[in-house]
Amino acid sequence: MTARMLQGGYLAVMQATTPLEFRMEVVRFAEDLGFKTVSAMAVVDHPQSSSEFHSVDNAPQAFSETFNDSSVWRLDPVMQHCKRAAVPIIWDQGTYVSGGQGDMWEHQASFGYQTGVALALHLPNGRHFSLGVERDRPLPKQPRAITRIVAELQLFAVHAQDAAFRIFAQTQLPVGGPSLTPRELEALRWTMEGKTAWEVGTIMNITERTAVLHLQNSMHKLGCANKHQAVLKALRLGLLA
Repeated sequence: MTARMLQGGYLAVMQATTPLEFRMEVVRFAEDLGFKTVSAMAVVDHPQSSSEFHSVDNAPQAFSETFNDSSVWRLDPVMQHCKRAAVPIIWDQGTYVSGGQGDMWEHQASFGYQTGVALALHLPNGRHFSLGVERDRPLPKQPRAITRIVAELQLFAVHAQDAAFRIFAQTQLPVGGPSLTPRELEALRWTMEGKTAWEVGTIMNITERTAVLHLQNSMHKLGCANKHQAVLKALRLGLLA
């Protein structure tokens, strides 16, 4: 894999406009990262009704029914980790054995699901986005290589979730969009340039705490979980043109 190929994947998935295009870009990114299979799921919780699930994957046809069985999800230790936590999980046979699901691993391993990395983003307004990549050979043993894989997956997830909710679940902002103040927009622009909150405060001649407040207000108005997602959404809405 190359950094340029992966960075291209970030932009390409944001430009996807149909479920087919979204799936294609997710699969392409996973392959560039060194993984044969991948799954992405957008979930929207509804207080008065059942949650809404939208997913794409490239599971082998013979394994697809099991892979998409929600009753299996309730037992899968990786799925349960992602449901509860925002920290990525690097899993292998030991993860399933320690979770009392050794037989589940044996079954999925026969289809190439031997090890992988999975994560979930738990977003405002009852939205959740999970992303997992798997393969049939061990992950690199070098810590730096593993760290890079996880970092690339996390960054891609931030881009992919925006496209997923736009394409699959129409849970976007009210008509007319959010109303960000000039200072909130300025803080986002400097964040887009890679500046820290302290640097943003220095540039804008305000305290770091005030810079953080501007960013937090932007995140709330845009319905985002962190400042990087807020920048991406503001760009897509044309607020940072």
